[in-house]
Amino acid sequence: MTIAASAAQAETVTIAALGDSLVAGYGLETAEGFVPQLQAWLDAAGADVTVINAGLSGDTTAGGLARVDWTLTEDVDGLIVALGANDYLRGLPPGLARDNLDGIMAAAAAKDVDTMIVGLDVGANYGADYKAEFDAIYPELAATYDAPLVPSFFAALIDDAGQEGLLGYLQGDGLHPTAEGVAVIVAALGPEVLAFVEGID
Repeated sequence: MTIAASAAQAETVTIAALGDSLVAGYGLETAEGFVPQLQAWLDAAGADVTVINAGLSGDTTAGGLARVDWTLTEDVDGLIVALGANDYLRGLPPGLARDNLDGIMAAAAAKDVDTMIVGLDVGANYGADYKAEFDAIYPELAATYDAPLVPSFFAALIDDAGQEGLLGYLQGDGLHPTAEGVAVIVAALGPEVLAFVEGID
């Protein structure tokens, strides 16, 4: 399915991707990062969409909340929220991450900007209760704001390679995807982003 210019939708839809190093494209050439690859995928699908890279390496949900107001310029029609990995890596309280993400999505709603939220499947190194509380953040907020949910940024890599083969899609730090890994992620997320764009009023 493509998005064709029409009387109902004659202008380019602008999407901002608010995230951390996974969105920013850490360790990759500019064209290999998540946002440029997603832009290329959408272009190939015939979508009249511009994706803005609002990723910042090392950002937590608190950092995203601090940046959201100036990210939501008048040109932005939709917001992809992909934050929380650094909160988890630092062992920050899940409740704090939830409050920050809630603040981000509330800010978007206040400006009548649709949101899409990308979740995490965190490990159990901080205990089962921590994992359960963190995992619940994303579906709960998606339901609260009637937002499309991508349960896990890395799900496509695991689906493709299995848990044992995941490292083959990651850079040497074992945390950030290679350009090939990003391509697999974008191939899976592209249709969901396209559906999100088509649902924007």
